[in-house]
Amino acid sequence: MNLSNPLESIYYIGIPENFIASDSAFKIDTSIKLPVQRKMDDDPGNFNPKEITSEQILAGILTVLAYDKKNEHLDYYRSIIKKVKPDIKKELCEAAILKTKNEDFDLAEEIFMALHGFDPEDEAIILNMALFLDQRADNYRAAGLIEDADAYDQDALGYYQEAMNADPPLPDAFFNAGFYFMKKHSYREAKDSFETYLALTCDINDDEMGENGVYKKERAQEIINNITNQNMDDESFQKAYEYISNGQEEKGLAEIRIFLEHNPKVWNAWFMLGWGLRRIERYEDAEQAFREALKYGGDTNSDTYNELALCLIQEKKFDEAKQFLLKAFEIEPESVKIISNLGYLALAQGDKDAARNYFTTVLEYDPKDKIAASELLKLEKSE
Repeated sequence: MNLSNPLESIYYIGIPENFIASDSAFKIDTSIKLPVQRKMDDDPGNFNPKEITSEQILAGILTVLAYDKKNEHLDYYRSIIKKVKPDIKKELCEAAILKTKNEDFDLAEEIFMALHGFDPEDEAIILNMALFLDQRADNYRAAGLIEDADAYDQDALGYYQEAMNADPPLPDAFFNAGFYFMKKHSYREAKDSFETYLALTCDINDDEMGENGVYKKERAQEIINNITNQNMDDESFQKAYEYISNGQEEKGLAEIRIFLEHNPKVWNAWFMLGWGLRRIERYEDAEQAFREALKYGGDTNSDTYNELALCLIQEKKFDEAKQFLLKAFEIEPESVKIISNLGYLALAQGDKDAARNYFTTVLEYDPKDKIAASELLKLEKSE
């Protein structure tokens, strides 16, 4: 996903026959050149082979495993890593998880890619790749970078599908994929995933499952019941989301209205109706739809308040818009999307100082947020 090609930082060297990596019992195949990771301050014109470290070679091999899937020497490079660094999978996995927690997503992605390249058959790595890409998509979407978010979501889906095709089956792949499909409003696929998870774990007793396993089974059943009771796997509901997501709002609105005729108390449906109406700038109608969503259970979801506030801003009902944005913020206090919208509200009210504070706060949470950075630049130029 990165704009630059990581393989450009690699150069290959021939190895003398007497070269020893770190284990004198390990024989290097001198007929195969080894990839070397260039140092940040390396000058290609002043390259000195004697200064190459074993760490540069290991880093070079990991980069090739991550990004050069068609390299004919992958198995040989893997054998070197396994011999020199037998605990590499554990080390890389711990490092990737730590980087993800710290939201250092670029480096975390590189590590996950290296892990997958090192052992592409490891089902746990495949699932962790899916979870990471899923989380990164959420991060981009919260920052308003929708195209990037969609791209990472698509990549995550590929890994989820690979994990769900594992033999023997991997129950957690279906459990986590269920939440991915919930996020995408693909409730039929979500229901199928959670039902598969329960089927795969039904013969495992509670003691074997442990406290977390028991919780997951109960949560899966709760979601299945909710989807079933609210008829959210209905064809009209699914079509409505697909149409609206693809810019065919009128078709989507027609489908969700059909659904609401038979399911008038499903908050998600009212939310979708409001979402479609807001996209075509019918703000008053969208406002009423979001208020219906709040009435039927959407009051626990920050997006309902956030979307309603966006409509109110367009209607110049600024005080009420702020009340709803603050309610959204109470539910999700670290959402840069909500903080950004508070900034846009301040701009609409002509309060540039408050807007500047909100956009600055966004950058404190996420220094890479392009939208907040752009708004701050506009404010600087307007002074």
